Amino acid sequence: MDGVVRTRVGYAGGSTTAPTYRSIGDHSETIQVDYDPERVSFSELLDVFWSSHRPTSPAWSRQYASAIFTHDPEQERFARESKERMESRLGPLYTDIVSLDRFYVAEDYHQKYRLRNTRGLFREFEAMYPDAGDFRESTAAARVNGYLDGYGTRSELEAQIDAFGMTPAGAELLRNAVSSGSRL
Repeated sequence: MDGVVRTRVGYAGGSTTAPTYRSIGDHSETIQVDYDPERVSFSELLDVFWSSHRPTSPAWSRQYASAIFTHDPEQERFARESKERMESRLGPLYTDIVSLDRFYVAEDYHQKYRLRNTRGLFREFEAMYPDAGDFRESTAAARVNGYLDGYGTRSELEAQIDAFGMTPAGAELLRNAVSSGSRL
């Protein structure tokens, strides 16, 4: 999605202080999305949210609960309207809409899952971003991770690929990985 600036995974919605994957307490795993509202709307992000999981089934644990964490009353309104539209099509949904109190960034090994598990590409990004925090905050890493997960169009990928800072061999690895296993 062209207007997404960066993403990070983490934990939210609970009362446990400093949760980790091994000690998540009452939090849920979530993703934080920084985006440019001039290029992508919150409503468009909600459309991706609904299409990315099955909100018609209850989560088997709080850790994997379906939730939209909102930052302000306008986002809450959009989220509720979006949920109502989806419920009119799908029936009851097991998705909570919660005002975000605090987001805890997950451990480095959880960040950019698809990219981390595409060996040649991950090595390329490790060379560009030896600091784990820089990798986590990288717009290029977020975009590549999204393409690897099937988001974006082939033309968007081709328009952006040179800006990711990869070597020609890395760009070819990305094209091949996207061609062989994506939803593009």
